Amino acid sequence: MSIANLSWIALLALLVLAVLQGITYVIGRRIGRYNVVDVIWGLGFVLVALLAAVLGDGDGFRRLSLLILVSVWGLRLSWHMHRRTAGHGEDPRYAELLERHGGGAGVAFRRIFLIQGASQWLISLPIQVSAVAGPTRGLSRVVLIAGVAIWLLGFLFEAVGDRQLRRFRADPRNRGKIMDRGLWAWTRHPNYFGDACVWWGIWLIAASAWPGVLTVLCPALMSYILIRGTGARLLERTMGDRPGYQDYRRRTAYFFPRPPR
Repeated sequence: MSIANLSWIALLALLVLAVLQGITYVIGRRIGRYNVVDVIWGLGFVLVALLAAVLGDGDGFRRLSLLILVSVWGLRLSWHMHRRTAGHGEDPRYAELLERHGGGAGVAFRRIFLIQGASQWLISLPIQVSAVAGPTRGLSRVVLIAGVAIWLLGFLFEAVGDRQLRRFRADPRNRGKIMDRGLWAWTRHPNYFGDACVWWGIWLIAASAWPGVLTVLCPALMSYILIRGTGARLLERTMGDRPGYQDYRRRTAYFFPRPPR
């Protein structure tokens, strides 16, 4: 592994993400809503994966594989978030966060954009490290294949869950109702669960060659964000007062899927 190559990739990735978050912050202030930051969440990882694939001197097959998997996931997510947020107001999660901390542009930059940019950089470390690691050999190929399988499970969970929710909301007959069908009957957050699986899969792919296994804290951080950070926990707080939601909570698993009661 080339330490110099990794340092160069890590520094450029940090710079790219800082510029991306800065531009998005300016756009958010101009349009009057900061949930535009969700649109670039997936895109930021795609840019890091592209940077790592082009500049890395490690195994070419693994660099290309990660670039494809991250791009498929990230571009789909960014397009989905664009469709979901365009023409709508502020996300209740961010509105509550800003209200709790006094509001203001400075609070928004520190609590939303700065934290998200730092999280993107940290979570993408498996991609950066894998780009300078040697080839995957022997039994490690089983780890790589397992990573691809877990990534696929997560991608399908997230994409199918988002599609089911979008179709549910598009039906006027469901106005005011709680989505409790399909994957949403197995977990209250199939998209977040899928996201977590995607990143554990990416970590396994990186772990198939030393020293990728050392980046295990990165998918753990992503899981924490999705379960306890700005993901499921905040959404539960904003949804808690909606009619029927408490009954839905009693019937359906919080995060990890299980058969509906």
